[in-house]
Amino acid sequence: MASRTSRGERVTVATLGGEQAQLGTPDGGGRTIETDIPSRLDRLPWARFHWMIVLGLGTAWVLDGLEVNVVGSISSRLGEHGAGAGLTLSQISGWGASIYIGGACVGALVFGQLTDRFGRKRLFMLTLAIYLLGTLLTAASFSPAWFFVVRAITGMGIGGEYSAINSAIDELIPAHHRGRVDVTINGSYWVGGIGGPLLAVLMLNTNIFPTDLGWRFSFVLGAVIGLAVLLVRRNVPESPRWLFIHGREREAERIVQGIEAQVEEQTSEKLAEPEGEPITVHQRRTIPLPTIIRSVVTMYPRRSILGLALFIGQAFLYNSVIFGFANLLSLYFHTPSGSVPYYLAVFGAGNFAGALLLSPLFDIVGRKPMIAGTYILSGVLLIGTGLLFKQHQLTATTFTACTCAVFFFASAGASAAYLTVSEIFPMETRALCIAVFYAVGTGIGGVIGPQVFSRMINTDSYEQVFLALVLGAVMMIIGGVAELLFGVRAERRSLESIARPLTAAGPLSSTDRVLSSV
Repeated sequence: MASRTSRGERVTVATLGGEQAQLGTPDGGGRTIETDIPSRLDRLPWARFHWMIVLGLGTAWVLDGLEVNVVGSISSRLGEHGAGAGLTLSQISGWGASIYIGGACVGALVFGQLTDRFGRKRLFMLTLAIYLLGTLLTAASFSPAWFFVVRAITGMGIGGEYSAINSAIDELIPAHHRGRVDVTINGSYWVGGIGGPLLAVLMLNTNIFPTDLGWRFSFVLGAVIGLAVLLVRRNVPESPRWLFIHGREREAERIVQGIEAQVEEQTSEKLAEPEGEPITVHQRRTIPLPTIIRSVVTMYPRRSILGLALFIGQAFLYNSVIFGFANLLSLYFHTPSGSVPYYLAVFGAGNFAGALLLSPLFDIVGRKPMIAGTYILSGVLLIGTGLLFKQHQLTATTFTACTCAVFFFASAGASAAYLTVSEIFPMETRALCIAVFYAVGTGIGGVIGPQVFSRMINTDSYEQVFLALVLGAVMMIIGGVAELLFGVRAERRSLESIARPLTAAGPLSSTDRVLSSV
């Protein structure tokens, strides 16, 4: 057996079949290595390097929030005569929303599998480029058919981003910061949710931009922001965890040594020795999709139910309300189209505040009480809002205030759904699991939700809107109950201790068997 060490490194190459396996061969097949890279990454103190990860990767949600809320804010303008797109309000909030979400589901599934196979970095660069293309093409929309096609392309880029980005973030951020960072980053969707409406205020001003150009510039500016993010993202490294499993442990070692050197320089402190045990893995260049699916379903059935419940609940609630919020204000509170973006900006601020302020508690109090609490409480508050709405007790201002209170908690819970699926399944399946649960949950809640909700609010019936809000609330409460029943206490634990890698060598320990059953 051959081994080598440097700067805390521990990599051992096993002898197989009477011959010593060779390090660094392209396919990585047949080799067994022992490495302490996960524990070295998890013991790092917070440094500027981690802020670069947040900036380069976390901005994906800002772009998605900008995209969705720009469309929501300018929907009334897009449906006006002379806008140049030939769309109606119902087409924008109904089919336009569903097609965007449908594209995101397809993109998540396609690029999620590719992310696990070809690496995090290649895919988070590619998916952002697809988003940029779709956004620019949206700005050039001239007919409903064109608008729907390019919205699907844009959605595919964003859906792919979810898989690649969440995987990379969780594999690069230290365990004791993972919960608050992931929840905050996913909640940063609402930074775009604030910026989108405010951008629309400027672009919808016909004293500055003609009716058929202002809304187009909104999408162009979104693409410009995406291009800036692409430039920052070039500096984000590939996940060392992905590299050492796929036969590229030398590259993984170089990256980790570079990160350690940066952190020591940035913090002016010598790093402590890693505390965790090294991990032994059988390297594989690729893992067949049937193997991944079979492993997830058979090893973690309760976790699979949990992931579906969390994603369906938050997707149904959010995609129903977001895509119909502007129309609801216009139809029931007679809010002028020029004022709608201000209400949406306030709504977005409430969402981001919830994710930002509650995120530390996911590491301190724990995943299970926080996820269950935010899901159930937001559902109960939404039912109360619906009752007040049904009884004509709300104005546009008080309705927005009530929804801010609801989504203060809902945004933290919804963000934690991505965190949950990312950390409770084996590393080799991480991106694909995010993709599958996002696609299934969003396919049910995100495609059906806008269709149902848009029809209900366009009936001019307070009773129908109340029922739509109750439906979204019930789906969130079900997600909270699922967390109580099947939730995993993952706070401050390494990813490998939460879900043992499929390529890990040796029999399951008693701890692994317990973890696999929950």
